[in-house]
Amino acid sequence: MQSSQPTVADLLALKGKRQLTKLRVESLDEAAAANAGGIDMLSVPPEVLSLEGFRAVCPTPFVVGGLEPGAYITEEDYLRIAFRLLKLGANAVYCGASLKIIRRLRDEGIPVVGHVGLIPSRRTWTGGFKAVGKTGDSAIMVWQQTKALEEAGAFAAEIEVVPPAVAEAISKRTSLLMISMGAGAGCDAQYLFATDVLGEHDGHYPRHSKVYRDFHSQYQRLQQERIAAFREYAADVSSGAYPAASHLVRMDAAEQDRFLAEMEKTPLV
Repeated sequence: MQSSQPTVADLLALKGKRQLTKLRVESLDEAAAANAGGIDMLSVPPEVLSLEGFRAVCPTPFVVGGLEPGAYITEEDYLRIAFRLLKLGANAVYCGASLKIIRRLRDEGIPVVGHVGLIPSRRTWTGGFKAVGKTGDSAIMVWQQTKALEEAGAFAAEIEVVPPAVAEAISKRTSLLMISMGAGAGCDAQYLFATDVLGEHDGHYPRHSKVYRDFHSQYQRLQQERIAAFREYAADVSSGAYPAASHLVRMDAAEQDRFLAEMEKTPLV
C-alpha cells in the first residue's frame, strides 16, 4: 500500500509539468471518494487520520496532516504530533507556525507544507480575510515569505488569495511546490475544500471555491425525511400499530402456558 503513494521527490519532479489536485477532507467517506476520484493530494485533520481504516479506504493520495495553529505550542508539541501523524499514514505535515518550528521539523526529516499570502491565523496583520499581494510592496512580502519557507526547509507552500501574476512569478522562481488557493493556474497545484466542492452549506463560499454539487439541499431533504419518520414512529407507538406481530418472537404454546401458570403464583404489583 505504502509503495503506491507518491513521495515528496515524486511531487517535486512534477513541478512545472502538470497541475496537481488537492482537497481538504474531513471524513472517511470524503477520503475514500477523493481516492476513487483520482485526487493527488489531501489535507487531513489529525482526528480523521486517527480513524481506524483511514489508509485502507484512501491508499493512494499524498496525505498532508494538518497541524492547526494554536492547537500546539512548543517545538516538542509539534514534533510529537507530526511523528504521530506520519505513523498514522501521513506523508507530510502542514505547519503554519514559526520558521523556527518548521526548521526543527525539517531537521528531524519531517516534510513540511507552509503557507504564504493570506494566512487565516495571521490575517489581522494583512487586513483580515482579504487578498494579499495587490500592491508591489505586499507582493514582495509574499515573495519574502516564500523564500523564508524555502530557507527553513519546507518543501511546499499553500499560496492563498494572491493575484495570479504574483503567484505565477513566485512559483517559477522557487524550488517549493506552490499550492494555489485562489492564486491562479500558474502554480503547481490547485487546492479546494471538499465541503465547498460538494456544496454542503448555504452560507458564504470563498471567491476561489467552485461548487460542483448541492449536498446542502440533499441534507435538508434528508432531515425532513428523518423528522417525518420519527413522527410516524411516535404515532405508531401511540396507536398501537407498533410493535406488530411481525416484530415479535413467539413461544411454543405449551411452554407459554407452563410459564404463565408459574407466574400466577406471584401476585401482581
